[in-house]
Amino acid sequence: MKATIDVRERLTKANPKMIAGVLLSLLLLSLNLIVYTVDTTEYAVVTQFGNPVKIVLEPGLQFKLPDPIQSVQRFDNRIQVYKAQPLELLTNDKKSVTVDYYGTWRIIDPVTYMKAVKDKVGAEARLLDVFSSSLGIQLGQYNLDELINVDANKLKLAAMMQNTAEKSKEKAKEYGIEVIDAQIKVLNFPEANKKSVFSRMKAEREQMAKQYRSEGSEEASKIKADAEKEQKILLSEAYRQSQKVKGEGDAAAIKTYAEAFQRDPKFYEFIRALETYEKTIDEKTTLVLPSNAEILKYLGNSPSGN
Repeated sequence: MKATIDVRERLTKANPKMIAGVLLSLLLLSLNLIVYTVDTTEYAVVTQFGNPVKIVLEPGLQFKLPDPIQSVQRFDNRIQVYKAQPLELLTNDKKSVTVDYYGTWRIIDPVTYMKAVKDKVGAEARLLDVFSSSLGIQLGQYNLDELINVDANKLKLAAMMQNTAEKSKEKAKEYGIEVIDAQIKVLNFPEANKKSVFSRMKAEREQMAKQYRSEGSEEASKIKADAEKEQKILLSEAYRQSQKVKGEGDAAAIKTYAEAFQRDPKFYEFIRALETYEKTIDEKTTLVLPSNAEILKYLGNSPSGN
């Protein structure tokens, strides 16, 4: 009997704590039904029986009516990257190319986005139409050599992609989406056309190489001819100068010899004879001359006995 009384007393004492705990749980449950938070990376749309009644664009603590009266749908507000499968398109000059591209986008109108596409899967399905149609239209306005060329001045790929991004931005607005940019990762040829395209490119490069070699040979011949002409002019001028100097030297020598001859004819004759000996007689020279030869008069007794 006493034990039963103790249990009742304990239960009586514990009831206030249990009641407080139950009330606190009910309070937290109620708050969870009417209070929600919005993160900095998201937008929130409050719907009432499926119809949007409130848009929350700023982060923080928010209040709403409990479910199922009002519910919250959240959407990522960050820039997202859309990657699609490569497209096979035609250029203005009817060349088939494969375009591997990507686009960046974000949600700017959560309510329109929710009604038009519902979620990211639906958004990417719409973006496929937006990007592919815009890219196809723009690519059809340019020739292949304006998109692929070794001459940077002829390339218009950047302008084409800028126009593609602008057209895509206009179309995506109706889905509550803002297209930020569109870029090509790889511009290639379809596998079936690669061999013929590369063969044509090789032939074009070989033709250009032949043209460059021909122009180079022509320029080299021109430079060589100019150099030979210049060489002949220089040699002719040098020969003229040398002959002039030689003539002036010979004249001076003749003058000097004449002056020397006038002063002492016998000494001059003797010097000239020695010069003749030096030029005509050496260790390997054998002269056979008559004894009365004029050239021998300084090598022994002269024929006249002088």
